[in-house]
Amino acid sequence: MFHACNAAEIASKRMAYRLQSSVSNSVARSDAPRREHLMADLTDRFGTMVFSEDVMKKWLPKDVYKKLAATIEEGQPLDLDVANAVAHAMKEWAIAHGATHYAHWFQPLSGITSEKHDSFLEPNHDGTAITKFSGKALIKGEPDASSFPNGGLRATFEARGYTAWDATSPAFIKDDVLCIPTAFCSYTGEALDKKTPLLRSMTALDEQAKRVLALFGKHPKRVVPSVGDEQEYFLIKKDAYRKRRDLVICGRTLFGAAPCKGQELEEHYFGAIRPTVSAYMKDLDNELWALGIPAKTKHNEVAPCQHELAPVYSELNEAVDNNLLMMEKMKLIASRHDLVCLLHEKPFEGINGSGKHNNWSLGTADENPLENLQFVVFLTAVIEAVDKYQDLLRASVASCGNDHRLGANEAPPAIMSIFLGDQLTEVVEMLMDGETSVHATTDTLTFGTVLLPNLEQDNTDRNRTSPFAFTGNKFEFRAVGSEANVSDANLVLDCAVAQALRDFADALEGTPEADFQEAALAYCAEHLREHRRILFSGDGYSEAWEKEAESRGLCNFRTAADALPAFVAEKNLALFQELGVLSEAEAVCRYEVKLEKYNKLMNIEATTMIREARRTYRPVITAYATKVAKGLEAIRAAGAEAAMQCEQNTLNKLCNGITDINEAIKALDAVHVKAESMADGQEQANCYAHEVAPAMADLRAAVDAMEEIVAADYWPVPTYDDVLFYV
Repeated sequence: MFHACNAAEIASKRMAYRLQSSVSNSVARSDAPRREHLMADLTDRFGTMVFSEDVMKKWLPKDVYKKLAATIEEGQPLDLDVANAVAHAMKEWAIAHGATHYAHWFQPLSGITSEKHDSFLEPNHDGTAITKFSGKALIKGEPDASSFPNGGLRATFEARGYTAWDATSPAFIKDDVLCIPTAFCSYTGEALDKKTPLLRSMTALDEQAKRVLALFGKHPKRVVPSVGDEQEYFLIKKDAYRKRRDLVICGRTLFGAAPCKGQELEEHYFGAIRPTVSAYMKDLDNELWALGIPAKTKHNEVAPCQHELAPVYSELNEAVDNNLLMMEKMKLIASRHDLVCLLHEKPFEGINGSGKHNNWSLGTADENPLENLQFVVFLTAVIEAVDKYQDLLRASVASCGNDHRLGANEAPPAIMSIFLGDQLTEVVEMLMDGETSVHATTDTLTFGTVLLPNLEQDNTDRNRTSPFAFTGNKFEFRAVGSEANVSDANLVLDCAVAQALRDFADALEGTPEADFQEAALAYCAEHLREHRRILFSGDGYSEAWEKEAESRGLCNFRTAADALPAFVAEKNLALFQELGVLSEAEAVCRYEVKLEKYNKLMNIEATTMIREARRTYRPVITAYATKVAKGLEAIRAAGAEAAMQCEQNTLNKLCNGITDINEAIKALDAVHVKAESMADGQEQANCYAHEVAPAMADLRAAVDAMEEIVAADYWPVPTYDDVLFYV
């Protein structure tokens, strides 16, 4: 039976929502004074472009809403009649907000989002038209899957693929298009996206967490991982960006000497936000809020032109969708302000790169399970998970861009470790020593004056050198790159923790109630001792830690090429398969796709670097050397030889520099050709990582040395000083 509101109700709702939508749309399009005025209506604007739970209650009949809610909350199947009713209401709501098209919005293995727009209009034979959007169109789409990365899952001539509605993530309107979050699979059913395995990992974690909680007499409906991703980025002037071909093509500068002033004065971090950036941030907030993305905190980061935007925590699946949409909006809105948003992990050499700290926690629908003994059990599971699957966690954040960030004194090392803080470390050590107390204490911080309030002290400090740190009822996975789709890291984390919880449940189910606490503590103590090597509270940047980590048997994969094979390691394939998250073919597919992307990006960078060195930098350096030589010749002809030693030294440096550049180009070209000729993807990646990358560094050093000698009016591109400092 088709369910819908009657025509009068629809007309009334259309009018109301058009009015509401006009306010929301005017936010992005209006002038600054008008926008400032609208800032007062924060709560009214939030989520105006989202088919949220609140909107569903208003637009759907009660019985339809209940059935849809059961699908969302409990995973119950959705029949076609309900889907038709939802589709009709969704269409009417979207049209009331100015939408003309709909699209299945999905996450192919390329790492970005994709969409194909279909109009709501259906023409009649008499030259008129109606609007139409069926339940079938809502539930299932059929995009061409032939041009998306598939890692060998399908032949190139096989074009058919399917998108399937993810009802747990709300639809939204973007650029007058109703976007419906969907999964994406091949004709034969293999997952070709990042959403499907993520949802499977959440299911696995939910099942195993509820088994553990049942041992404590708790039976929540759902156990849900929540995530908050702190998005770092750079903003630069569009004019400077256009003049830097390396930035345009590669997203990072392949050349560039250090600026006269970098971040050494520590004046940018949390400093006053300059007006041009503030205007951009206000527009970004407005659009994100309308899309229901809870953008909360914004500030300047450490490096010049670097900033951060952090949202309020939300359920994992929705948080991933929100972050992808956030990154898209960050780039689009920047163009309106004559700016360019750079999301690459290391756009500028020698100053801090950008990460995306992934704050992960577990909760239930009705309570926080992480208390006392429960807390110890879940904490033990996380410690075991990170140690046992440290290689897989490292692989989950491996990328061409992140290679430039991980391991530097700005980001966590490539070595996985866990920081717990003094109090939790003490608790863990007591457990390992056979103590039974699991209660942490909290102190009060005082400032020494009655004019300032006393503060409750957190039970952990923060360690910025740790890749995986406990920071107040959540774990902060700091190794995720700024450009990454965070589903990869969270999928691995979900799976690893799910298996650790499963092992606990397998071991203790059936234990008599009177013996349970003692047995649980004994289990935790044993497993904490087994995995204590992953705990580290010191300086992760130090050389001493690198040596100590090696003695502990911890992995240290310095490059993506070294890390990616972990995806297809036997124990990791077993993890995915046993939990029903990825089949062997799907896991191998993801390894192949990541490997292929790494090789393609390295090829693009090496090609760009060689061409730019030959065609842009070397001719300019040669021309300037020629000018200096002609000047020397003219002055010498005038009999002023003694006064020209400085110019002669400059000429010598220029000529030596040109020689160094030529040799570096030749060396890079040779190893690049070698890498391109390799048929095996892993061998090719190894060559790019360990031969091509060092050759690129040598060429960069040779060119950058000339930047400080060649006259400013000769240098062909904006320098770091030009790009990073503007008002």
